[in-house]
Amino acid sequence: MAKFEFKLPDIGEGVAEGEIVNWLVQAGDDVVENQEMVEVMTDKATVTIGAPKSGKVTELRFKVGDTVPVGGVLIVFETSAAAEPQPPPAPPVATPIATPTPDATPAAPAKSDGPVASAVGDIRESLPGMSASTSASVARSAEYFADRPLAAPATRKLARELGVDLRRVEPSGSAGRVTKEDVERMADGASEPAAAPAAAEPSEEPAAKPTPSTSPSPSPSRQAADERQPIRGLRKRIFENMARSKHTAAHFHYIDEVDVAAIVGLRDRARPYAEKAGVKLTFLPFIVKAVVAALKRHPRLNAHVDEAAMELVLRKTYDIGIATSTDGGLMVPVVRGCDRLSILEIASEIDRVARAARDGKSQKEDLGGSSFTITSLGKLGGLFAPPIINYPEVGIVGIHAIKKKPVVRGDQIVIGEIMNLSFSFDHRIIDGDVGANFAQEIISYLQEPDRLVVEMA
Repeated sequence: MAKFEFKLPDIGEGVAEGEIVNWLVQAGDDVVENQEMVEVMTDKATVTIGAPKSGKVTELRFKVGDTVPVGGVLIVFETSAAAEPQPPPAPPVATPIATPTPDATPAAPAKSDGPVASAVGDIRESLPGMSASTSASVARSAEYFADRPLAAPATRKLARELGVDLRRVEPSGSAGRVTKEDVERMADGASEPAAAPAAAEPSEEPAAKPTPSTSPSPSPSRQAADERQPIRGLRKRIFENMARSKHTAAHFHYIDEVDVAAIVGLRDRARPYAEKAGVKLTFLPFIVKAVVAALKRHPRLNAHVDEAAMELVLRKTYDIGIATSTDGGLMVPVVRGCDRLSILEIASEIDRVARAARDGKSQKEDLGGSSFTITSLGKLGGLFAPPIINYPEVGIVGIHAIKKKPVVRGDQIVIGEIMNLSFSFDHRIIDGDVGANFAQEIISYLQEPDRLVVEMA
């Protein structure tokens, strides 16, 4: 038998290390070539790495939550090949975490006959105190089995913490994806019901009278224990990046409102064309175009800071980051070359990169390298919420829900479509008047979207 040490390959340009999110094999397991072994989180994406060759796992060098440098030995195999000096292994193809796409087909449940059906009957008979709905849930969990369940990394982590076998969780997500709610429902439904309190037996002796107490203390059994959750994976990256941005960039904020009635009307008129093209048209593509138009007039905002060289790098492309909420935390996929894309093309790209981020399928080319970021609270609205800069960029804008409010047009009070904008700028690079002028430029484009059409390159 030969010993083979597999090292963490270079899984993306500029990636120096990765964090172990989940081991899919254990010491003593026999694996075949290309079998999925480990999920690794980098600052670009989460990827699954497959076995470079067949063999028996003898050692895992790192545990979940550890950070591994590129080139560090991840796992050790025993292979049947004769022992000989091993050249550095060629980097295997690192593929995104296996999560469903809209046209994916969920794994078919196992048939409910034979031992499984017998087990279901045993469950129903052994838990007479269980409610009908819970009993049905447990019965379904015993009947259902998927050898390769589809779930995001955060859902897999939750399942491990709750001791739930993902293979027996019946999915409710799109395309057969197991959701966090499915795991929690399984954990609740599969737990044994609390035993009913025994009836008090009559005592031959009278009960002693309780002694009065001026400060009764709660029973220790009624005190809930604190829960500790490790900060890992994407949340760890957010933890580090937000702290670095807040403690490095000198944030200053600019907040204003904009009447987007003209944009609302334009979007409504353009919606039939978008539907014909199979594109869901929101207000965000119009805001992206307004931001790009303003960035062209204020190039110091289409930039990032190179602190090591003490230089401001003025970008010549307009790659806009779109902050996206995912199960694991906030990600910022990037829509590239927004100055060269139409409104419908931007809408299509936003939908593509945001959907991939939420499904854990982001490609490395869709992450990192943005020159300016837009974040949205969507329907949550709020008056204002100054965002933290996506460092090393020098500016970011947060957009809020559109609300109907009275506004003055000419000498008339009318109902306007009002949206609040919250800007944050790095005061080391951007002076207050520059930030304010940039914000007003965006507001002007949103209030007069015809300018976007006239000035569009």
